[in-house]
Amino acid sequence: MMSDDNRVVWLDAVRALAAQASQRILGIYATAFDVTAKDDNSPLTAADLAAHETIIAGLRQLTPELPILSEESAAIPFAERVQWRCYWLVDPLDGTKEFIQRNGEFTVNIALIENHEPVLGVVQVPVTGRCYFAARGYGAFRQEPGQPPQPITVQPVQPGQPIRVVGSKSHGGPGLQKFVAALGSHQLVAIGSSLKFCQVAEGAADVYPRMGPTSEWDTAAAQAIVEVAGGQVISAETGQPLR
Repeated sequence: MMSDDNRVVWLDAVRALAAQASQRILGIYATAFDVTAKDDNSPLTAADLAAHETIIAGLRQLTPELPILSEESAAIPFAERVQWRCYWLVDPLDGTKEFIQRNGEFTVNIALIENHEPVLGVVQVPVTGRCYFAARGYGAFRQEPGQPPQPITVQPVQPGQPIRVVGSKSHGGPGLQKFVAALGSHQLVAIGSSLKFCQVAEGAADVYPRMGPTSEWDTAAAQAIVEVAGGQVISAETGQPLR
């Protein structure tokens, strides 16, 4: 298991990698890029692949001994990766649909996993340059370009106030509507990508119900940030912390 000091050192390097990947994404964002479909019919662009290449190369240089699992990697059998004690988990471009729609709500996500738990996370927003980051034993932060990092923390639900809910722009539907209806008084805002987790982590929202298909790379980096900021990410199936 890595020490808190190692995580802090790596956090700076990973933030730099996320910023580099963001620049590559923005270079393609400004062009008339093509969109193809993966085997599961989800969209893929050159920006996904460019960010993937940048992050993988940087992580291999930073920690050559650690495995890496990325959404755009070749498939690695679950029976193999479940044995990994420590590894990097990457979504090089979360919110490809938002990228295609050019609404700015897409992110770069890098997480460090130890014993099946995310212990370090970086979520970079290419269009704004905002970065959310956290590591166990260090804290959770938001940083705007040119400004010092600001600590963030989840906030308790305020008595007598509507529950603030963030939901998916791509995976809402009847399940989300049923969930929020059960809450009673609420405010629902639809946001793309892992930014929804970050809204909870910084106290701008109270809950994010995820109803759509979910892979490890969709949640890991932002889960680390939410948990270090004092929140919880719970499996709807088990009621236990997501692992």
